[in-house]
Amino acid sequence: MYRYDEFDARFVAERVAQFRSQVARRLSGELNEDQFKPLRLMNGLYLQLHAYMLRIAVPYGTLDARQLRMLAHIARRYDKGYGHFTTRQNIQFNWPRLVDVPDILADLATVEMHAIQTSGNCIRNVTADHFAGAADDEIEDPRPIAEIIRQWSSLHPEFSFLPRKFKIAVSGSAHDRAALKFHDLAVEIVRNDAGETGYRVLVGGGMGRTPYIGYVVGEFVAKQDILAFLESVMRVYNEQGRRDNLYKARIKILANSLGPDEMRRQVMVEFDEIRKSGTLDLPAAERARIDAYFAPPVFETLSDEMPADGEGFADWVKTNVSPHRAPGYAIATISLKPIGGVPGDATHEQMDALAALMDEYAIAEIRVSHEQNLVLPHVRKKDLPDIHARLMALGLATPNAGLVTDIIACPGLDYCDLANARSIPVAQAISERFADLARQHDIGELKIKISGCINACGHHHAGHIGILGVDKKGVEFYQLQLGGSGAQDASIGEILGPGFGKDEIVDAVERVIGAYLELRRGGERFLDTYRRVGIVPFKNVAYGQELHAAY
Repeated sequence: MYRYDEFDARFVAERVAQFRSQVARRLSGELNEDQFKPLRLMNGLYLQLHAYMLRIAVPYGTLDARQLRMLAHIARRYDKGYGHFTTRQNIQFNWPRLVDVPDILADLATVEMHAIQTSGNCIRNVTADHFAGAADDEIEDPRPIAEIIRQWSSLHPEFSFLPRKFKIAVSGSAHDRAALKFHDLAVEIVRNDAGETGYRVLVGGGMGRTPYIGYVVGEFVAKQDILAFLESVMRVYNEQGRRDNLYKARIKILANSLGPDEMRRQVMVEFDEIRKSGTLDLPAAERARIDAYFAPPVFETLSDEMPADGEGFADWVKTNVSPHRAPGYAIATISLKPIGGVPGDATHEQMDALAALMDEYAIAEIRVSHEQNLVLPHVRKKDLPDIHARLMALGLATPNAGLVTDIIACPGLDYCDLANARSIPVAQAISERFADLARQHDIGELKIKISGCINACGHHHAGHIGILGVDKKGVEFYQLQLGGSGAQDASIGEILGPGFGKDEIVDAVERVIGAYLELRRGGERFLDTYRRVGIVPFKNVAYGQELHAAY
């Protein structure tokens, strides 16, 4: 993984010192909250419903053991003993004291971490496929280009004050595990007819108040041209993006108002101008330098057979273990969705124990997924039984990756001052309703995603079943959406109808799933069945009608 150079270290250290001074001025009363707000946001510090919240960047979702130990230390010393992993591959601490934040940032700097550009109208943390460098369907590891984009975008003078926040994702596989089409800008590694690798660039995706699926703005961008091309897209947005209306300021609004042809034309005008100067060519030597940081481990020659083990191991392997590019290795997903638990939360004890596990089993990295789980990307199959046993002891071996209880949920009204409704209790109640593992396996792949407000931090638009919390005269209601997908077959969920009360939503979800079980054919997933039969039978059943025999 990437290691800071002298510039990175100095840059972060200077920012910590600056913010320490700014916090001191706030605490002394020299700065009021309005004056302090833009300064704290540039350092990932929010003022939430009950306390400050610090959001820490995990670039392209990759952590090493010392960094994970530092996050455990912060949770233990400065917070309430846990951290919350988010759909942006960040980690949030919900209870830091303002006086302690400079010390937290200084501690993070010692392990090459920071909170810069995790908030504000700038380019946010660049996310990536959480199986990067390990997946058996990968063309090329996308993390080197993610790191190059991180360096290019960090405090970029032209893009530090954009019309709105800006999110970029990268992937190197045919199977989209990074929700590319729901990003402001996405970079997908592709291979052309000549066998050369380059980048397909998508623009204009997003969720929130006005969801859109991104479209291709660059079909094949050569490697040396990628920064010039991205800069061209950003220039079009920075110049023409709406600054008069907060709700229409994202690039998705601009890209979809211009349309694909005009957006491509304007980008190419900028691209041709930038290429004439040659100042943004990405040299092959620099690409090779960054690539070297992401060289894969030296894989041993091992048997490719999956070992047998005791109770629960086979179930865990079935859902939480994925194929690896190297024989004898596997990718292991660590579910942060225990039955009845808070999606995405991990305690300081769990983080410390995972770091120890990484050291013991020579696992150099752990990944944060946008689905709020953790991933061990390079696990020897022969070690899986021991690792499973260790995870069992930690409460981290829930065998539900991709199943109905593997629920994405934002913090909602329990923490967030923007939320209209609680997300966490709904996720917990659904998880408990479908706790039976045999029932989960019978249902099969089903992605439930819950947001506590229209900002869609829980990705409800992309859920096979999406749930949106809304407020009606001070009462929480929940709107059901069906048929969304954040994968390569991306789609936006359709709203069923009026919202359900907090005591009704779990029953409505169960009725919808029951209808799927009656309607499915063969090995259809929920999404397959929904796309075949449409919304009507699910809508009827959700609101208490019988499933009509015609379906």
